[in-house]
Amino acid sequence: MIRRVDFTLSSEQELIRESAREFCEREIQPFARDWDRAEELPRELVGKLAGAGFLAASLPEELGGGGLDSVSYTLLCEELGRADSSVRGIVSVSNGLFGKTVAKWGTPDQREAWLPPLASGEALGCYALTEPGCGSDAAALALRAERDGEGWALTGSKVFITLGSWASVAIVFARTGGEGPRGITAFLVPTDAEGFEARPMKGKLGLRAQDTAELSLDGVRVPDSARLGDEGQGFKVAMSALDNGRISLAAGCVGIAQGCLETSVAYAREREAFKRPIAGFQLVQELLAEMHVDTEAARLLTWRAAALADAGKPYTTEAAVAKWFASEASVRAANAAVQVLGGYGYVDEYPVAKYLRDARVTTLYEGTSQIQKLIVGRALTGESAFA
Repeated sequence: MIRRVDFTLSSEQELIRESAREFCEREIQPFARDWDRAEELPRELVGKLAGAGFLAASLPEELGGGGLDSVSYTLLCEELGRADSSVRGIVSVSNGLFGKTVAKWGTPDQREAWLPPLASGEALGCYALTEPGCGSDAAALALRAERDGEGWALTGSKVFITLGSWASVAIVFARTGGEGPRGITAFLVPTDAEGFEARPMKGKLGLRAQDTAELSLDGVRVPDSARLGDEGQGFKVAMSALDNGRISLAAGCVGIAQGCLETSVAYAREREAFKRPIAGFQLVQELLAEMHVDTEAARLLTWRAAALADAGKPYTTEAAVAKWFASEASVRAANAAVQVLGGYGYVDEYPVAKYLRDARVTTLYEGTSQIQKLIVGRALTGESAFA
């Protein structure tokens, strides 16, 4: 039996992981299949996540958060990814894409207004960057914000927005100037504002229970005090948010891979063929061994990026490496798990079919695998392949 030695973790971090797993096994895993079939999570789950301290786990304590370091936060996200990636998305967006972004770029008034409600579950935030005609090329977004007296009027649409119809406030990235990244500004927009509409998106391959929405803004007015960061600084705000989001997403992918491995090992020990457990077959062991190495490598790459963030050092490239490798590893692990389970891997009696569907999208959002490769290539050569 392989002994897992996480030599970099403190006793407190081990306790965080154990507590997170206990919560997930009690409150999430028993219901994940039903939520997936229904394509909806129960709203009361938000209160349970808040009660467990998950929704603001990594935000500053003075703003109602748990003050977790980045490595501890990855442990939480890993357990959530192992349990149900749709639920992990709630926590990751609340903590990272929304919460940490407001904590870093927001004014004192903005932080006081929007962050404490996250901890209590009274409000959720979302991150609205992607548009129908703008995904990987984030600098080409078309939603516009025009000066309107002392405020701004926002018009346009966003798509594939996690928590888009559940959130009370959205970080909306809009074009306030000319073409390119310098013409983008970020705004904190209440979702109950006049002219703001959110339409849930159904029929997804994976993350079926997670709230994903298309947003439409028709002359939505906000005061200048709703601006997050300086005018024209929105692209920097967006990219800093993605650095954090990629670490938590990588951790969630590690959780998917770990869940695939655990399910496959247990099944291989019990399932018999040719009068013995299939765990004794060489080619089954090859699948399991590859899943194990992929999972461990993804975990350590994720921890490295998180440790750099905790140390206050640059981590953009390391976050890209972790997200790229972990997302692709989770797809490989899920595909291998289906192979180990055979026909049972193709139905939702076991979790591996859902793992495969949930894993597939992780290679696309928060930067495709191809975008991550270009980030790494730029770091290696000093030359940008982006237009």
